[in-house]
Amino acid sequence: MPTLRIKLGNRLVGTITNVVTDKNIFVFDPGYVEDERRPVLSLSYYDIERKLITRPREVQRRLPPFFSNLLPERDGVLRDYLAQRGGISPEREFPLLWLVGADLPGAVIAEDSEGQPLPPEEKSETREANKEEVLRFSLAGVQLKFSAIGRGGRQLRIPAQGRDGQWIVKLRSPRFSKVPENEFAMMTLAKEVGIDVPEFGLVPVGSIENLPPEFAENKTNAYFIRRFDRGPDGERIHAEDFNQIYGQYPEKKYEEHGYTGMAKDIWAVLGEKGLAEFIRRIVFNAAIGNADMHLKNWSLLYRDGRTPTLAPGYDYVSTMRYLPDRGLGLPLARTKDVSRLDDELLEKASGQAGVPRGLVKDIAHETARAFIHTWSQHNPGLPIDDLGRRKIDEQLRLVPLFKEHVVSGKPKRKKR
Repeated sequence: MPTLRIKLGNRLVGTITNVVTDKNIFVFDPGYVEDERRPVLSLSYYDIERKLITRPREVQRRLPPFFSNLLPERDGVLRDYLAQRGGISPEREFPLLWLVGADLPGAVIAEDSEGQPLPPEEKSETREANKEEVLRFSLAGVQLKFSAIGRGGRQLRIPAQGRDGQWIVKLRSPRFSKVPENEFAMMTLAKEVGIDVPEFGLVPVGSIENLPPEFAENKTNAYFIRRFDRGPDGERIHAEDFNQIYGQYPEKKYEEHGYTGMAKDIWAVLGEKGLAEFIRRIVFNAAIGNADMHLKNWSLLYRDGRTPTLAPGYDYVSTMRYLPDRGLGLPLARTKDVSRLDDELLEKASGQAGVPRGLVKDIAHETARAFIHTWSQHNPGLPIDDLGRRKIDEQLRLVPLFKEHVVSGKPKRKKR
């Protein structure tokens, strides 16, 4: 039976076996279980007493949720593209993990127990004649993106098989205009507001070396961002998103959980610093009208393999530029309505989460003031159109938390 060895870097964690009925079974390695200093695979594998849950996980056709979240999402362009290039079905997750297992998000590696680099072909007519051209990397999400190497804006190249990149390159959206420019602008604002973000930028698509030919003729810009799960020399740093932490499949990323519950968990695991950064990011994304801040757009990073920290911010796009939804990505005190984002809602959410009300309100107002100041200073130079600017101006007048810090369209001076 085909079996994949699951590793964190060089450390064996367990195996996933694909049985005849296309059931996938994940089992922890005994040595990993017995090691009290083991690196963390996922908080979803620990119970309320922080003891490792060792019972085997069996799933039909799909992988257990943690591993499913490592793959590009179903019905997404990237998943279909990789599966087509690899000659496999995008619906079967075991061979897809096998295909891309050498370059997954975080420090996870999935390799065939018998050393076969590629899974058996299911669609022989679709696999490239030269197997070295099969792309073998995975980036979670729906959007078309590539893993790249190089020195940021000065030189970016898609490596052979797309593997071992230290950068993520996102191309234009076929549905919405200038998404790379939008994300660059919002990340610029986030950085100026004080949110921890990786290095990022814009480059002409034509300047990216070794891009697959079907995309290389694109004359638009691409957005690039440094991977926070890779070190300066390409070393793997483990990470997991909150959808993985909560043990859900990718399609559930908008469901079951909200910002209130996340605040409670972040306070318990990361303390005051983590909670403050979490609140700062909620307020910032409310300002830019990013209704897509679902569970997969929040991650924990394990720099030493065991101790979690909040990963740098990513995927900040003003989605209200394209869609009518101006609300929060997930509910806060059971509402996504930003017109209710005021002190009363913050106090209610803090009480429900069991976190310090004063800290939450202080960080929220501090971020609101910082955003209004940053917006007034950087707005003219950002690569966004008039509609995008108007939408954010309207948002600042709509949301009570921001409205009280603005006078006649200008930032209100802080009282001394």
